[in-house]
Amino acid sequence: MELPLLAEAFERLDGSRQPAYLRLREALRQTMEGGGFAPGEALPSERDLAQCLQLSRVTVRKAIGGLVEIGLLHQRQGAGNFVAERIHKPFSRITSFTEDLRARGLNPRSVVLDHEIGEVTPDEAMALNLSPGRQVLRLHRLRYSGDTPLAVERAAIPHDVLSDPSQVQESLYAALEAIGCRPLRALQRVRAVNLTAAQAQQLDLPVGSAALDIERRGFAADGRVVEFTRSWYRGDAYDFVAELQSE
Repeated sequence: MELPLLAEAFERLDGSRQPAYLRLREALRQTMEGGGFAPGEALPSERDLAQCLQLSRVTVRKAIGGLVEIGLLHQRQGAGNFVAERIHKPFSRITSFTEDLRARGLNPRSVVLDHEIGEVTPDEAMALNLSPGRQVLRLHRLRYSGDTPLAVERAAIPHDVLSDPSQVQESLYAALEAIGCRPLRALQRVRAVNLTAAQAQQLDLPVGSAALDIERRGFAADGRVVEFTRSWYRGDAYDFVAELQSE
């Protein structure tokens, strides 16, 4: 039923005197916001859209490209165009990536890109309150919802807290909870950035796409810093929500 809804929205914009690709872009946006295309759903092919709306494929491609640029659609090589899935993460609770996605009925998974045990760097020493020469376990992972990559993550954990990377399956927090070191308090900083070429390739996005650079220090019950994680979340998929109250 999506194509008839889209055709109706496109027809309503016929009197706007805008170029066809802008009218189609707006019609697609309205149809998505109205639930005609659900988050994570694939759009009809460019050919089907062009035939249904009696437009050229160049016009359709230009309209879709505009929505990709602003993060409402994302493209998967060889698979097509998909409505962006946005995940709302509250600031008020300390939760893991795995917990966030499972709470929304999504399927989290991780791919370990690299792991190592090495001497703490100056930045890690400062963040983890460690002396020079101490050892840390480093994890470099790509985090997914189903087949969609959502975040690139680099974590450093003191070696005397977690010594074996095989202890971390899907969730770092689950591994820390199993040894009584789950963070109960955290300091977190969020910055808007543009993805580097390497990050964009990992997240299947154009170079320079908007992202959220999130740095977190997690504290265990005894006050030790047990986690220093830096993550780059794709900007078209994540919203971070804070609830504020007056005194």
